[in-house]
Amino acid sequence: MLKNRFVQQLFSSFIDLTPILVVVLIFQVLIIRQPLPDAANLITGALFVIIGLTLFIQGLEQSLFPLGESMAYAFANKGSLFWLLAFAFCLGFGAAVAEPALLAIAEKAANIASIGNMIEQTDTAKGNYAFGLRMTVALSVGFSILIGILRIIRGWPVYYPVFCAYACVAIITPFAPAEIIGIAYDAGGIATSTITVPLVTALGVGLATAIKGRNPMTDGFGLIILASITPMIFVMAYGMII
Repeated sequence: MLKNRFVQQLFSSFIDLTPILVVVLIFQVLIIRQPLPDAANLITGALFVIIGLTLFIQGLEQSLFPLGESMAYAFANKGSLFWLLAFAFCLGFGAAVAEPALLAIAEKAANIASIGNMIEQTDTAKGNYAFGLRMTVALSVGFSILIGILRIIRGWPVYYPVFCAYACVAIITPFAPAEIIGIAYDAGGIATSTITVPLVTALGVGLATAIKGRNPMTDGFGLIILASITPMIFVMAYGMII
């Protein structure tokens, strides 16, 4: 059965990636009118992507989703608000720190900041800048998940904290350094990627399911938008401080 599920997911991943492959082939052959460079490596890479996507989805279904939901149930039954909020913050912080995209973008931002003379052109300065950026984003994600979980517990509409967060973004933007604004605006999307999204979603839905009077559809979702907005505020503040 597991083998059949894996084969089905493998085929599904291939179908999902087919439009991308078709678009690349059409533009390469009909618009650019050049042969594919190193076709063998491209085919091998595409196969690796399909297999990797399949394994990733299987991992989500077998580990991250059940883990997030089971932890939410356990904390809801324990009835300890402090430990639930502490867990939510640590989960958001840890997931953001582990995001490969955030690591790559932080390093790229450090290199650009060095070239633009925002920081010294040394490996130490670039490493400190990248580390500070990563920690800032991770702290912001942890804080946003904490607020999101508190919203679920209290039953607040999702647009209350979202409107407040956007208002903070609008207020702080004119005072932030121009060089940091673009990075800050992208930071939310970078932080809510392959690891953060499934864990946080599972936590929110599991908690809303476990708490009496909460609807998983209306209360369980909405954490990701908070985790996308809050890094904008924190990163702009980080740019103003350094």
